[in-house]
Amino acid sequence: MNTNRQELTRLAGFIGGAMALAGYVRHSIQEIWGWFNLTLLIVGLVLLLGSIVLNFGSIVGYFRGRSGRLGANMALLSVAVIGLIAIANFLGYRHHKRFDLTTEGLYTLSDQTKKVLTNLQKDVKVIKFDKADDQQLSDQMAEFRYQTSKLSYERIDPQARPEIARQYAVKTLGETVVAVGDRIERPSTTDEQSLVNAILKVTRDSLKTVCFVEGHEEKTLTEGYSQADGKLKGENYQTKSVTLAREKQVPAECAVLVVAGPKTSILPPETAMIGQYLDGGGKVMLLLDPETDPQLDDVLKKWSIELGKDFALDVSGVGQMFGGGPAAPLVLSYGSHPITTNFKRNTMTIFPEARSVKVAEGGGSGVNAVTLLTTSEQSWGETELKPGVEPKFDEGKDTKGPVTLGAAASKSAGENKEARLVVIGDSDFASNQAFRFQRNGDLFMNAINWLAQDEDLISIRPKAATSRSVTMSAAQQSTFWWLVVIIMPLAVIGFGTYTWWKRR
Repeated sequence: MNTNRQELTRLAGFIGGAMALAGYVRHSIQEIWGWFNLTLLIVGLVLLLGSIVLNFGSIVGYFRGRSGRLGANMALLSVAVIGLIAIANFLGYRHHKRFDLTTEGLYTLSDQTKKVLTNLQKDVKVIKFDKADDQQLSDQMAEFRYQTSKLSYERIDPQARPEIARQYAVKTLGETVVAVGDRIERPSTTDEQSLVNAILKVTRDSLKTVCFVEGHEEKTLTEGYSQADGKLKGENYQTKSVTLAREKQVPAECAVLVVAGPKTSILPPETAMIGQYLDGGGKVMLLLDPETDPQLDDVLKKWSIELGKDFALDVSGVGQMFGGGPAAPLVLSYGSHPITTNFKRNTMTIFPEARSVKVAEGGGSGVNAVTLLTTSEQSWGETELKPGVEPKFDEGKDTKGPVTLGAAASKSAGENKEARLVVIGDSDFASNQAFRFQRNGDLFMNAINWLAQDEDLISIRPKAATSRSVTMSAAQQSTFWWLVVIIMPLAVIGFGTYTWWKRR
């Protein structure tokens, strides 16, 4: 009888503990107590407490025994481990650190995004108008808010709060709004680059205009430079084409003047306009291809820059790996300048058909000229490139490498004014065909940012995932199938059978 009573009280204790736990779990899920949850909790605690009281002697005896002491030690060890885990989680929460193991750093904010967010001076609201949470956007905003306290994010159900939807003129469910006061942007997607571009547009007071010269068979914004045009507009610049031959001077609205690959000479009056524009504190980018004579030597000489009459060739073989031949040199070495300050030694840019551009001694007074781009030691400046003839370095005629392909220069142009000039011996690097290659687009955009005195935008821009699909020929697929599906399984079975037979 005593044994049955003891077993019943122990069973009541187990049942009571389960009931108390069930009541608490139901409360945690439903977030209300209710009579049923309270009943489970109270009855469970009464049964558990009664079982402990009635079996107190047995419990004490158990812990005095060997198995009890081992159990107590195990319990203490478990509590210690749980405590260490809790401390580690607390430290991880207070000192946030993440590791991005993807090759492109896809889950790490880009340098540009960090700069834009860190330098925010105005309060920015990001609002998602939808009925359900967008977890990806919510996670993205958490990363953004980690960089700045000037940004807030919330999701609003437009049906539950129609007055807020009307305030921001929301028409469709799922719309995202980025707002600063009355200025509103509606990014079509919520990837990192789109959100940063929207933040730039609502926080900057004015749009700067980048003017592209035309009239000399240059690359245009619609043909050849449409990707660069889209990127400029995405970073809050206006773009327009200008024909200097119709003007008396470079239009005053031009924050930056770009001459992208003229095939015919710049006329003397136009050259004079460019020179006067620079003397007045203007900002100019000259992208000058080989085998052309833009007639800009007088302007360049004043800026301590010399344009080579050659072809930059690179026979190191690196360029061929990316679909280019010797006439498409690959650059891995960069000068110390804000344009390339974030370019590491393993950052690549490619220049299809480029000429040398070097910093010359002497030149204009007060000019600070810096080399931007340098090719490998296996390159040279070829002065006589003949079709059908394999190029080779000719001592005394060709320029021994490394070859410089670009330079940047600046000088004071009066009180609180600074003229700036970037010269690169190739215009194809920023064309549609090459703009997305490695850091070509970053080089072009950073040069524009520096010229426009938007140094806070100079950076490495957000990454895109690299396609890692494997394409195999029919023969390779057949070999793979035989190796993986037939040969390897048979080899494993055969080895296993042989081992079994030897040990039999």
